[in-house]
Amino acid sequence: MSVTEMKTPGVYIQELDAFGNAVVPVPTAIPAFIGYTGKTSYNGKDLVNKAVRVTSLAEFNAIFGSQPPQIQFNVNLVPANAPAPKAATPDASKKKGDAAKATTPQVDTTTTATPDFFIDADGYSLATSTVNYRLYSAIKFFYENGGGTCYVVSTGAYDYSLTGLTSTDPFTDALTVLEKETEPTMIVIPDSVELMDPTETELAKKYALCYTLQGQLINHCGALATRVALLDVPGGYSEPLVGTTSVEAFRNAVEPTLPKFNSYAAVYYPWLHTTVNQLTDISYNNIAQGSYTTVKAMLNAEFPNIVDPKTGTSSPNPIVKYINALFAAKPGADGITRDKADAVLKNLSSSYKLLLKHMLEHLNLMTPSAAMAGIYTTVDNNEGVWVAPANVGVQGVIAPSIKIDLKAQEDLNMPLDGKSVCAIRSFPGKGVLVWGARTLDGNSNDWRYINVRRTLIYIEQSVKEAASAYVFAPNDAKTWVSVKSMISNFLLGLWNQGGLVGPKPADAFSVTVGLGSTMTADDILNGRMIVAVKVAVSHPAEFIEITFQQEMQKG
Repeated sequence: MSVTEMKTPGVYIQELDAFGNAVVPVPTAIPAFIGYTGKTSYNGKDLVNKAVRVTSLAEFNAIFGSQPPQIQFNVNLVPANAPAPKAATPDASKKKGDAAKATTPQVDTTTTATPDFFIDADGYSLATSTVNYRLYSAIKFFYENGGGTCYVVSTGAYDYSLTGLTSTDPFTDALTVLEKETEPTMIVIPDSVELMDPTETELAKKYALCYTLQGQLINHCGALATRVALLDVPGGYSEPLVGTTSVEAFRNAVEPTLPKFNSYAAVYYPWLHTTVNQLTDISYNNIAQGSYTTVKAMLNAEFPNIVDPKTGTSSPNPIVKYINALFAAKPGADGITRDKADAVLKNLSSSYKLLLKHMLEHLNLMTPSAAMAGIYTTVDNNEGVWVAPANVGVQGVIAPSIKIDLKAQEDLNMPLDGKSVCAIRSFPGKGVLVWGARTLDGNSNDWRYINVRRTLIYIEQSVKEAASAYVFAPNDAKTWVSVKSMISNFLLGLWNQGGLVGPKPADAFSVTVGLGSTMTADDILNGRMIVAVKVAVSHPAEFIEITFQQEMQKG
């Protein structure tokens, strides 16, 4: 209350502000996941192309479905004494009648697939016959590695008639949706590696759509300058003895609009053998209908007729009725359902358990980006965004799909083109560790490390939000002092936490604002208040050199 309002005798109280505004740190570990989901509506509302905030795995399951996608596998018989595989000729296919197709196990004559497992002399190979929708498992992988709050954008429901995703449009539409969200700081698209042409064998052609989407994702993050992309290497689970490797194909194909956008992306390699999915997630539903004949013959071979040693007569094995029920469209006269047959065979049939085990291994071969989002979250919460998310164990992992040694990592870490790929390696006695902390802009002294890029995003966005309170404030010395003090206090706190380096605050940061230093009279006339901030961000000790030298005996 001002003095002019004091018209009645008495005591008046007036409160004065003692402190200026403060910079509130923005969150740093909020990933956004894009992909296909089991449910596309919740509480009567459509979820497709909606950014939904999720705080736990239980909440994700409640909103998007708790059932894993029913990925189906073709099971192919590869006899040990079979000739070299070759494509079937039209004449040969005409000689096979319908009866032969119904009784003869399916033999893989169209590929050179190595058997995944053997039963006696016969080998069996597995190949997915549907799209392997990866978002569900990726979210579980994220939370196993310390994940917290995230956003999920559903691109649609599962379509098991597809053998591969053929359009980037659903994903780019989701990126457009995320442009309006200010909270996400990372983008992960686990289903991107399913954008492929299954008929192609050359990596550059097979994953052309995936590479296109990854370039668009980098552009999205670089244009907004508020988030980073966590990328996977398509096909990064096995390498040919000759020819282009998956990393080389990735580097050759993925290129953002502006080279500087590469600092807003990090890529991790190789894929990982995980324990995310359990054997209870696998059943007869994962066997493609076209492979029923092969699997039935495999199981029947394990349970031949029982011969009476006294009379020499044979009778059907009691387990056969469960095998027949497993592939029947509906229960027979004995009332055995497919679920009951599945449960019985899981307990009694070693070949059935072996088949499901190897199906599970295929489903548990996962890309590392979701786990890295969880690791970023853990490191940010426990130590700080300025600490490199490396030399950290990956949880829920048995082993990397490809063993990387020192020599192999040289090109991954420091390639000539600068597109560094962060390795995930297994170390005896230490487990599986993240062994790289570089962005795709590996030749840049400014933005080589992912923690440096993310720390600058953190500082920039925190200061930006706080400075918005001074928009339209008088552009004079009083405002300049308030802004400088606000930013300096924030940076001082960051220095005390170890986020900035320097023996004293003056060596770690500086904030300058004022007429004659950052602004001219023309700037003030045109309503511009220019603040110059310099910070010394912590760089990781990527290479540690210890020198040893012998000395002469002194005593």
